[in-house]
Amino acid sequence: MFETFTYDLPAVLPPVARNHWAFMESNSAAAVMQAVCPQEWADIVDVLSTYRLDPSSWLKAGGNRGDIAAQIDEEFARRGWRETRLDLETKGVLFSRAGEKLGELPTVHQEGYLVDNFKNRIVLDVEWNAKDGNLDRDLASYRSWFEAGVISAGVIITKDRLALLQLARRLWAEYQATLPDEQKSPRLPIDLTTSTVTAFDKARMRVRRGVMGSCPILIVAATEATWNGKPYS
Repeated sequence: MFETFTYDLPAVLPPVARNHWAFMESNSAAAVMQAVCPQEWADIVDVLSTYRLDPSSWLKAGGNRGDIAAQIDEEFARRGWRETRLDLETKGVLFSRAGEKLGELPTVHQEGYLVDNFKNRIVLDVEWNAKDGNLDRDLASYRSWFEAGVISAGVIITKDRLALLQLARRLWAEYQATLPDEQKSPRLPIDLTTSTVTAFDKARMRVRRGVMGSCPILIVAATEATWNGKPYS
């Protein structure tokens, strides 16, 4: 796995986006997207520059998707990205030495899955609170599509679970201090202790294992710096 750091270049990713999220990439993914899909990269930079975690929607139970994933998907939808299923078809064509067409082999159809966001040649999934096995599916699919020549890069937006767990505990404690004793509860409204859900460390482990092959991959994770600074209420 060729880990790179082009997201640290201000000419590629402005500080207003870089400083509010954690990143990992393979094969110069950020620079590749800026070069070959500049409008799509501009969309990604814009979302990362403007979206911030609001405790009122973040610290709220929401199943596998929840409010945060829906909010981020909506940001991309407003910029023309769409939930899309990407299938592949492969057909073998037979030729003689002289170049005469001899026939065709049966077409092989490979069914994909619904990626959260697709535009031009970039796929982007928001893996906020799903089972971590989703990451294997995502990266293996990105590899297949890249090797077939139909995408240029893949992006996964997730969370830094441990960093957000510390932030959540602090915000929740501050909120509890405003309540009467009979209404107080030490238990967080969301579970950030489960280690089998999609998160930054799980994505990094798989990228370092090379699941995505040579496909340029950018992993983006929300951290405490992604918080909008407001209290929970």
